[in-house]
Amino acid sequence: MKENSVDLLEDCKLAPYWWDDVPRPVFADVPLPATVDVAVIGAGYTGLHAALQTARGGRSTLVLDAEDAGWGCSTRNGGQVSTSIKPSYEQLAKRHGAQRAFDILKEGQRSLAWIGAFIRAEKIACDFGPVGRFHAAHNAAQYEALAARVAHQPKGLEVEAHMVPRAEQRSELGSDVYWGGAVYTQHCSVHPARYHQGLLERVVAAGAQVMPRCPVSGIEKQGQLFRVTTPKGDVLARNVVVATNGYTGCATPWLQRRVIPIGSYMIATEALPAGLMDQLIPRNRIVSDTRKVVYYYRSSPDRSRILFGGRVSHQETDCRVSGPLLHADMVKVFPELARVRISHSWSGLVAYTFDELMHVGLHDGLHYAMGYCGAGVGTSSYFGMRVGQQVLGLEQGRTALDGLAFQTRPFYTGNPWFLAPSVRYYRWRDQRPV
Repeated sequence: MKENSVDLLEDCKLAPYWWDDVPRPVFADVPLPATVDVAVIGAGYTGLHAALQTARGGRSTLVLDAEDAGWGCSTRNGGQVSTSIKPSYEQLAKRHGAQRAFDILKEGQRSLAWIGAFIRAEKIACDFGPVGRFHAAHNAAQYEALAARVAHQPKGLEVEAHMVPRAEQRSELGSDVYWGGAVYTQHCSVHPARYHQGLLERVVAAGAQVMPRCPVSGIEKQGQLFRVTTPKGDVLARNVVVATNGYTGCATPWLQRRVIPIGSYMIATEALPAGLMDQLIPRNRIVSDTRKVVYYYRSSPDRSRILFGGRVSHQETDCRVSGPLLHADMVKVFPELARVRISHSWSGLVAYTFDELMHVGLHDGLHYAMGYCGAGVGTSSYFGMRVGQQVLGLEQGRTALDGLAFQTRPFYTGNPWFLAPSVRYYRWRDQRPV
């Protein structure tokens, strides 16, 4: 077989691998209610967890989405679950003080514990498990930096982790491209679409109405209520939760100016020969690396395929182009896969923020949670739940992120024109030996 894009993409599906198991949910086309207690914009993890709280709390709840429920990154992600707070304790302490930094990082740890407890309590069958993460160092300096962080964790914020030197790397990963890495034993994997479907079913069972393919074009304060405008008509709501993350648009311009939509791309390989996965990912870890332009990958839940993701393009949305680019990067890690075809190629939009921290808050009466910076399976679920509690006025809804300034930049309106030069710079930096 020739190694070219045509061969790689033969019979390839341009849709998430996860959708093979979980087709897009179908809802009856019914009229919008005239009024509700709570309107939630976005039917991903954040919005559904907020809706589950408000519906179970006795509030009439309507969930609106521009596409099918879960069409965005809630069913397009890699199914990797971590504590998800990107800035270090030192960075956060410099910005917000030592106690606030401690509290923010604790929220990330709580989110990891909470999502596991939620899935178990709700009995959602979604291949969830604490498989651990191998976080690989892409050069020697990054290995030393990782080792220092593992050895000197802030008191009270310690997590289970250990270093794996390069000489022992193949016990964790069948590749010689890295310089060793750290294993975070409590990080988890999940089938993201099964998890979303189970969550969606519980939201509907709680009495919330879900309205897919009903984009919100405007939100206007009208007395004590909000008028939410859609192509199917207007609905009045006492409270509104904005849970749009990487798909935040012009209906909420203040929020649109504060999140940076970034394409995240993934491929799934065709089924691998028997025994090969045991060589490539012998302990069934999820894997990421220390590059700024990161790669993340894992085996499929049945251990038949590699699912490989990364930021391979500045603007490209054609997955027939991004797929072979990702395949080439995958082969640098696993040369054995050079002649293995791509079965699925897809992408989604994650939302970064200017301080690399997710944000939860209230602006002009609108509740929001977003900006998970590409690591939001656990935190989007957790903070969506907390926002729902805040709408209910519950004390336990408070978070360490409440009241933090949500930064933007002059002249930024939601179009990340600066991404292309930034990615080029970080790719250059990632290629340096130190």
